[in-house]
Amino acid sequence: MTPIDYCVELAEGRLAPPANLDIATIQEQELAMMFGFHVNQYLSRRAADWRACGFTETLADFASLNARSKFWGDDGHAGFKNWEEITDPRNKLGGRQGVDERIMLRELLRRVDMMVMLENRLDALVRLHTPLPPAKIGGANDPLGGRNNLRPESFYGPNAGLTEVLIPAGYVTTVYDPIFALSADRTRYVPVAGDTPTTLPPPGLPFSLVFRAEPGKEDIVLKIAAAYEAASKRRIPPPAFGPLPTG
Repeated sequence: MTPIDYCVELAEGRLAPPANLDIATIQEQELAMMFGFHVNQYLSRRAADWRACGFTETLADFASLNARSKFWGDDGHAGFKNWEEITDPRNKLGGRQGVDERIMLRELLRRVDMMVMLENRLDALVRLHTPLPPAKIGGANDPLGGRNNLRPESFYGPNAGLTEVLIPAGYVTTVYDPIFALSADRTRYVPVAGDTPTTLPPPGLPFSLVFRAEPGKEDIVLKIAAAYEAASKRRIPPPAFGPLPTG
């Protein structure tokens, strides 16, 4: 069966979709080579704004950013040097293109959101941002959590280009940080689940609920999220800030 024929059969419901086709698995995409472009664009505009005010800003491109930055490890430094040296925003020709994939994924995710909300007459969607506490800087990631302990479904809103509002929903007071262990073939270190509890000082690490609506419906998201925050009383005000107004 050709790829075209397979897509036709799948779209017409004559073939069952793959068992692993879900919101999490479709978030994976080719890395786009645009980070260097956006950093250089932002820094050049920032320098121009300061120049218009009569000041000289020497932090104006990726090279000067790297020269003036501190990194928590050599791997972070090497990563930013790699971005500095990228000169072509396209991925390797003849292969997957990150920008193309991001555009297609954004369109797909927006259609899925709108279909679910319109068919079920929903004003907004709400979900847990991530069930895992943040990863320790320089430490191992959760074996199932992905980079920084963010599972793939947590990237839905950003990948769809939709505004999300994160509201505190509670606090984690005990953490089991993953650790590095030697792989079975003894060639590299891999993250594995840890079994040593770490008790965090009050109030602990916050976790959030995510509120999201259709494109252009940010007013609805803000109303719903604000109502939940005021009613749930999960938020603990920082010392310099008072409680949220209730009116």
